[in-house]
Amino acid sequence: MLIQAKFWRAFLLGAVWLVGVQFPQQIVLAEIPSTNSSVATAEPICPANLREAIEEVITRPEWRRSRWGILIKTLKDGKRLYGLDEQKYFVAASNVKLLTTAAALRELGADFRIRTSVYAVGKPPRLKDLRVVGRGDPSLTTAQLKLLAQQLKQKGIRYIEQLIVDDSYFKELPLNPSWEWSDLVFNIAPSVNSLILNENAATIKLIPQQVDEPTQLEWLDSVAARQWQVENESITGPKGTKNTIDFNRSFTQLDLKITGQLAVDQEADTTTIAIPDPARYFLESFRQVLLEEGIEINQATIVKDSSAAEEGKELAFVESPPLIMLVDKANTESNNLYAEAIAKILATQSRDKAAVDVIKQSLIDLGVEADSFKLVDGSGLSRQNLVSPEAIVETLELMAESLQGEIYRNSLAVGAEKGTLQGRFIDTAVAGNLQGKTGTLTGVSALSGYLNVPNYQPLVFSIIVNSTDQSSINVRKAIDEIVIFSSGLHRC
Repeated sequence: MLIQAKFWRAFLLGAVWLVGVQFPQQIVLAEIPSTNSSVATAEPICPANLREAIEEVITRPEWRRSRWGILIKTLKDGKRLYGLDEQKYFVAASNVKLLTTAAALRELGADFRIRTSVYAVGKPPRLKDLRVVGRGDPSLTTAQLKLLAQQLKQKGIRYIEQLIVDDSYFKELPLNPSWEWSDLVFNIAPSVNSLILNENAATIKLIPQQVDEPTQLEWLDSVAARQWQVENESITGPKGTKNTIDFNRSFTQLDLKITGQLAVDQEADTTTIAIPDPARYFLESFRQVLLEEGIEINQATIVKDSSAAEEGKELAFVESPPLIMLVDKANTESNNLYAEAIAKILATQSRDKAAVDVIKQSLIDLGVEADSFKLVDGSGLSRQNLVSPEAIVETLELMAESLQGEIYRNSLAVGAEKGTLQGRFIDTAVAGNLQGKTGTLTGVSALSGYLNVPNYQPLVFSIIVNSTDQSSINVRKAIDEIVIFSSGLHRC
């Protein structure tokens, strides 16, 4: 069944790896710029006047059909400065990641690493079995597979009777059934399985040709290209033609249809799409790098149940960066794959309880009200997540007081400086003083976090907008206006 899908763009960032060696604790992640939606700089405002300033924004005519949920408090003493429907449920989008990563840091610890192991049955140079066991590392790339292959070659291995990739670690479905189908084409909603490679996504480039000729299709990953049957109906249009490139996916067959126009004078159109069969993609990718190292393979297979597998000896392994870095990527860049993988690892580390149940219990133990949120995923992609601004603020408050507080805060985007907030609050008092988490779905926008106020005291806040017909740019401007008002607070 083919569905129409919106165009999404994403950024793929490589991770630094070593084979069989642990990483140093501090590695700086790349930053992603975002669209500037900052508004006027802050004017001094008394706490008693904050309500009037906020309600001047949210009662404007364009918001008459929108739902606002807001809670602003002082971080030190918990004084409520403003609240609107803060106890009611909202679709919080990627603000859900604040809950997932808080639970992960509490339950797993900042130094937790994810190990991908290679086991062997037999002795070099000929092995009976070579089994790769994935444990859901979202940062694994083809470069690390090449390092594993090189290490196996150095151990004298030249022939493998059977290559096995074990995709059995995660017990939950790789795709959450509550996610919107239109998202599943693109890398914002990839499959989250035990054997993740290159974020389970691949990049397509469409290059304009002569007017009225089909665009030229290029894959940046030849193994990923073999997963699809592609029907490219996109056309090169005259100069100035609007980019209407679109992608449609079949969910019964591995068919990908590309339609629309790309102007002859336009640069290549680059899109990152989700891998439809990630375990097969992992198998074929590893097989290819082994062959490139001169290691012959007789047959290869995928297993989903490893209970009867012969364990063998661990010949090689790679470990992910520490959890602190994975959480940073989930929060700073709002990476859905990382958040979902972290949630599923929580589940497997907790005797295969449901991931959302582990998150919920961890937050209840932290002190968050049990009925203030209901989760169905770890990333916020699902519109069935129900979260109150109160739940988010409680999580932020309690985490700030915890042993993981500094790590947690530093994993967030920073106004005008870092991550999804890099292009917001430029040249305002908020720049560099806001550590926050953004969230966006169609009709949904959210921003929650910590705000240092130069002439007052630190604040903690959550602002969520639902059921809006306004553009995401307009919603962000309104939210930013409220945050900027708050940054002007002073004692009076």
